[in-house]
Amino acid sequence: MVTPTVFEAAHKGDLEFVMSKVDENPELIQQTDSTKRMLIHWAVLSGNLKLVTYLIELKSPINPVDDTNTNPLILASSAGHTEIVKFILERCDDVNHKNAQGHSSLQYAASKGWLEICQLLLDKGADINIADERGSTPLHRAASKGNLAIVKLLLEHKDQLRINNKDIYGNTALHLACEEDRQDIAVLLAENGADIESKNRDNQTCLDFCTLKLFKLLKKFVS
Repeated sequence: MVTPTVFEAAHKGDLEFVMSKVDENPELIQQTDSTKRMLIHWAVLSGNLKLVTYLIELKSPINPVDDTNTNPLILASSAGHTEIVKFILERCDDVNHKNAQGHSSLQYAASKGWLEICQLLLDKGADINIADERGSTPLHRAASKGNLAIVKLLLEHKDQLRINNKDIYGNTALHLACEEDRQDIAVLLAENGADIESKNRDNQTCLDFCTLKLFKLLKKFVS
């Protein structure tokens, strides 16, 4: 049987194994693997809050970056580990950090459908309009993926939300909702001020993406 590395053990959430190795060599807390990830990165991914707490109590950095500029908060937000997100946010305010592709914690949570995590991040001051390298915002992500509850949450912040923001292709969140036939979301966006006639880079409005049923639902919003 092959003995796992301490990083593999952290990824599995094996608290006892990690503790035994760190007891032998306390410097492991600060070391990185071939991806420049520390034990804290892998512990966060495991979802084991006790392991994360143990590492932080031993003075592990709480939000270091790996070779893709991804930090533990982004990993926890993407994986849906709500309690670990809470733990990090209580100790760190780097809520708008982006990885190498420009993805933030809020973007991942919105894309994956993690409603409570989105709320936690917004309460901590996450930029509701934060965009990745393709110009995609949390609203783009949630609308495209069909995450209605998260779209509703984002719309609760209408004073901040730029509902008609465009990605690099000129698509708004409404364009993407129509393209994916997310009918409830498309209608909700239209009801809250999304521009039906906004054109993308190919001179298409959202109506150009609609099924016949969705076209009829949205047509009434055209001025």
